Amino acid sequence: MRQQFLTFLVRWALNSLGLWVAVRLLGTGHHNVDVTAGFWGFLFAGLIFSLVNSLLKPLLVIVSLPAILLTLGLFTVVVNGILVYISLALAPGLSMTFGNSIITGIILSLVNYIVGAAVEVRTENMRRNYVD
Repeated sequence: MRQQFLTFLVRWALNSLGLWVAVRLLGTGHHNVDVTAGFWGFLFAGLIFSLVNSLLKPLLVIVSLPAILLTLGLFTVVVNGILVYISLALAPGLSMTFGNSIITGIILSLVNYIVGAAVEVRTENMRRNYVD
């Protein structure tokens, strides 16, 4: 349980950082991205995304499974974009277009993949050290 909570905290921090990076990469001009949030706003948005991702993603993947199968998994990019769009709609001080939400979803899915791989490697190393 403690390991899961620590993983959630790391994901939260990295999702907040990923949102900040995405906003900086995509720019704030031409009403693509609207940012009035500071550090705490990005931290709150990262928390909202982490919760939405944990709670809604499994349901959204099941509902969109036919589209995911037809596109050989590429529709998961749209699912991630929807999750980012919902999260930013709930977060005060941040908003972006749906297209930018899809790009941000790609960035955040890479972040979550890296975190998941790092946690898996660490867990495997801990198991090996415990067994030896």
